[in-house]
Amino acid sequence: MRAAGRLAADVLDMVGEHVLPGVTTGELDSLCHRYITEVQHAIPAPLNYRGFPKSVCTSVNHVVCHGIPGDRKLKAGDAVNIDVTVIKDGFHGDTSRMFFVGKPSVQAQRLAQVAFDGMWLGINELAAGKRLGDVGAAIQAYVEKNRFSIVREYCGHGIGREFHEDPQVLHYGTRGTGLELKAGMTLTVEPMVNAGKPNVKLLPDGWTVVTKDHSLSAQWEHTVLITPTSYEVLTLGAADRES
Repeated sequence: MRAAGRLAADVLDMVGEHVLPGVTTGELDSLCHRYITEVQHAIPAPLNYRGFPKSVCTSVNHVVCHGIPGDRKLKAGDAVNIDVTVIKDGFHGDTSRMFFVGKPSVQAQRLAQVAFDGMWLGINELAAGKRLGDVGAAIQAYVEKNRFSIVREYCGHGIGREFHEDPQVLHYGTRGTGLELKAGMTLTVEPMVNAGKPNVKLLPDGWTVVTKDHSLSAQWEHTVLITPTSYEVLTLGAADRES
């Protein structure tokens, strides 16, 4: 899991400098695919997963998650989430980050920061003996205090030999409720935060999820191991691993 997590983070480290005006999301997908298969000698988990046609997800502006890379050209001011899951030696590492194309709007920057901070508040709740509700409650309270909203329909998940395993990790909830966490669990924390209302809709392609009110959405994701005494984030980028 540590190896797979590090590889997934390395893909995001690699692709960041290519998120520029004029590049297509399909070109970003191709860069990631080649890096995973040719440099890392690993497998891009999304490709053909339940029919998903690409190797990463690229979710731009009001796309909440599962955006399919294609011909869309990024333009200055766009905010894009790139979601990468790598399989190495049978284990999955899953992580996503927000990237800005040029200078973002004040709202986009603030939304991304709140989503990032909310993710970390959730991660900081992870410990053996705590409950999943503690994670969701911490994220929800912070996001709503900042007058944004949490998407309810999509959540984090257990991960290991399978891409998506139990338990579901909700990003809202009540403290003291839900599954008791145990050392050795690996799961993702990945809140989707909307600038407007939490409502979303699925597009006819069967994958792309957008905000119903067309407001901006932001998301970050880490894969985390619960240890006997605390937690270990398995998908830190190189800069964070060194700090």
